[in-house]
Amino acid sequence: MAIRPIVLLGEPVLRQKAKRVTRFDQSIQQLIDDMVDTMQDAPGTGLAAPQVGVPLRIVVIDVDDEVTVLCNPEIVEMEGEYEPEEGCLSIPGYVANVKRALKVTAKAKNRRGKEIKVKADGLLAHAIQHELDHLDGILFIDRLPSMDLLRKVPVRPMEEEEEEEPLESEA
Repeated sequence: MAIRPIVLLGEPVLRQKAKRVTRFDQSIQQLIDDMVDTMQDAPGTGLAAPQVGVPLRIVVIDVDDEVTVLCNPEIVEMEGEYEPEEGCLSIPGYVANVKRALKVTAKAKNRRGKEIKVKADGLLAHAIQHELDHLDGILFIDRLPSMDLLRKVPVRPMEEEEEEEPLESEA
């Protein structure tokens, strides 16, 4: 397992437009494996290559224990709108409600370079939109009409979080 450091807000790579993947060799396979390990260790729902300092168009997403790898992804359809709460591993301790499409269809290449199409709704659709923004140098805070909408949340070790009661009852 190779955990890579997650790049934080302020690092120039987070604001660059990532380059397309042109070869699917062993170095790309290792990067994808490292990204999955890093995302799961964080723990996070998704991770884009720029978040580990690599300006390539690769994202990994883990929803319902199923990892999705998208290389050179593009959203080709969007449907509906909602404003879910969103955070980012590169901006730890902050969340905000961000307008996103309810459903998306994305085309991409899988980790081996084969063309794929992903139709998604719910958390997977949300994560695809968030991670694809990273590939264009866009952070969730850029989608806020005002930084006043950003909320600070406590950052705790995972062990503590598991012991606490769920926050859903505090609505």
